[in-house]
Amino acid sequence: MKFVDLARIEVQAGDGGNGCVSFHREKFVPKGGPDGGDGGNGGNVIFLADTQLHTLQDIRYRRKYKAENGHPGEGNNCSGKKGHDILIRVPVGTLIRDLDEDRILADMLEDGQTVIIARGGNGGWGNQHFATATNRVPRFAKPGLPGEERQLELELKILADVGLVGLPNAGKSTLLSVLSAARPKIADYPFTTLAPNLGIVRYGEYRSFVMADIPGLIEGAHSGKGLGDQFLRHIERTRVLLFLIDVNEIDIPGCYDMLKKELMLYDPELLNKPRIVGISKMDSVPADTKIPDLPGDETLIPLSSASRLNLDILVDTIVKYLQSWPEP
Repeated sequence: MKFVDLARIEVQAGDGGNGCVSFHREKFVPKGGPDGGDGGNGGNVIFLADTQLHTLQDIRYRRKYKAENGHPGEGNNCSGKKGHDILIRVPVGTLIRDLDEDRILADMLEDGQTVIIARGGNGGWGNQHFATATNRVPRFAKPGLPGEERQLELELKILADVGLVGLPNAGKSTLLSVLSAARPKIADYPFTTLAPNLGIVRYGEYRSFVMADIPGLIEGAHSGKGLGDQFLRHIERTRVLLFLIDVNEIDIPGCYDMLKKELMLYDPELLNKPRIVGISKMDSVPADTKIPDLPGDETLIPLSSASRLNLDILVDTIVKYLQSWPEP
């Protein structure tokens, strides 16, 4: 299934049903009076967060959603039936933004969370409500009110505990495949990862955390270069950042500075998260290779996914950070 994390749609709630103009007719009941029923309310547009969904693909290719209109009122004081609501399922982590008002309407963070995005119009009153001492035969009723209509932008930001950050071909997908049951595409050329991948890393008994493999970043990613800002949004909600740098990089400190700069230019708050730096592919260099020091107090771990060097230390370090860092 294609990974789609942005969609624009139009939603329209149902219109309220019209009130009814009717007069009671029954044998031996003279002057029965008005008995027009009220129209039913229009259906609402409701969004539901569902952990079984992982992409906005289905929504992207259906541009308009409309709830059912309320049914008109009937005689004998019978109210019209309410219009059926329309339920739109979205992945957990979806932001719902109103384009016309330029504001966020909902942030779908929990499985089963529901929110009414567009409310149906109220049904109109039937003529039974308008009888007075001076007007005993009202020949009018209220029309139903229109339902709300919105132009929406849906943006999916995946929820994960750990986000992998690095240049293309730094070994992020390989690490994810070794630590979890995820099977991302792995090859010896850049940009093999074209969409975020999630994996569940288990440790201890009945404990786990979610790791997200983000497509490789290049200089200028914050402004859209490479796969750029299309995927930087997916590390905004991670709790810990794991930078992976290939040990064969000519300038490891310079590479790390570039990655931090791209994150800072996209969103300075990202650098407030705990950071771990993993020097990957240690199996490809001699055992006595010296790793240059990095500025700052980041935790530096030499590792190899192929030989599983220091992967247990990496997992223990991640767990320590997760236990001390509150959930967003």
